[in-house]
Amino acid sequence: MNYKETTEWMFGQLPMYQNQGAKAYKADLTNTLALVNHLNNPQKYFKSVHVAGTNGKGSVSSMLASILQEAGYKVGLFTSPHFKDFRERIKINGNEIKEQFVVDFVEKNKDFFDANSLSFFEMTTGMAFSYFAKEKVDVAIIEVGLGGRLDSTNVIDPLVSVITNIGFDHKQFLGNTLGRIAYEKAGIIKHRTPVVVGETIEETKTVFRTIAKLNSSELHIAENINFPDYKCELKGDYQKKNLKTVLTVVSLLQVHFSISKKDVERGLLNVSKNTGLKGRWQVLNEKPFVVCDTAHNEHGLRLVLEQLVGLKYNTLHIVLGVVNDKDLDEILPLFPKVAKYYFCSPNLSRGLDEEVLEKKAEVFGLKGKKFNSVRKAYENALQNAGNEDVVFIGGSTFTVAEVV
Repeated sequence: MNYKETTEWMFGQLPMYQNQGAKAYKADLTNTLALVNHLNNPQKYFKSVHVAGTNGKGSVSSMLASILQEAGYKVGLFTSPHFKDFRERIKINGNEIKEQFVVDFVEKNKDFFDANSLSFFEMTTGMAFSYFAKEKVDVAIIEVGLGGRLDSTNVIDPLVSVITNIGFDHKQFLGNTLGRIAYEKAGIIKHRTPVVVGETIEETKTVFRTIAKLNSSELHIAENINFPDYKCELKGDYQKKNLKTVLTVVSLLQVHFSISKKDVERGLLNVSKNTGLKGRWQVLNEKPFVVCDTAHNEHGLRLVLEQLVGLKYNTLHIVLGVVNDKDLDEILPLFPKVAKYYFCSPNLSRGLDEEVLEKKAEVFGLKGKKFNSVRKAYENALQNAGNEDVVFIGGSTFTVAEVV
């Protein structure tokens, strides 16, 4: 198989949360442990930082990778989901995994995948670990796929464990209380390994303190630590909290790596260039002002929409598309009623039909028109927007991906 055929097989033959939702979730590490053993435990051949949390994982992971790259290190970065190309998930110093490695890895291990019914994410995790080991990275930033305790990435022994924050998302897998979700995320805390938590409330802080103590791990609450002001390329207001998390992690990594203040400054100013990060309060145009963001749950959307309605504009245009397992009763009340909506469905099997979204939005006073593609919705919004208007694209990572 060539690269296109290989990725089509991966997407078509294996369960994948990105397309199928709950069907693809496996709350067990048995398959991953068997896989890494089959691959001769590649995760043991590189240093790592493990990043979990409800929101901010991608931003924090990319900022850390960028800073370490500026410090002169060879840095692996494993994130999810991808926007356009599968290879975006696995990078070294901003360069995507080679197509040939993807092809060869699948071809070599396909019988094992089939025999063990591996999920898409389990297979991809093994691929990332193997690639980082083969390329001898100095360190890899590993983002959790879903949860933490039972996530496929949770077979590494990191230098630092990171939990950005806790909010309600994926409740069908992780639990319907913040304490229960915190417990699942805290599953990445390892014995005598420092853990950084970005934001807490009393309910989650109690969980983190308890599990850190059980593991004899130093607990660092980033929101309580003051740092010098650093300019960051990522402009979302929520990035101020992520930045504190990043700087706390960097202070702990100083034991293992030489990282100067200049490295931090340059790393934060060149996140997109160094890592290819997209879709985090990403400005696409100035007149009209067009911005997109991948926030897709109550915790993340609340912050993004607060920043959005705080902008100055004549009219606000919102291109909105979501996936079909999203709790609309939870997120739609967050959106401003005084806006023109362009309802659409992201192009994947989990995309919620635009007509369903439009009807549900009307219940909450959100009015607009429906379109049969994200692209048509976006183009219509641009046509209707004046120079002093604002256009926002969001609701799902996959909606944003079709625009950027």
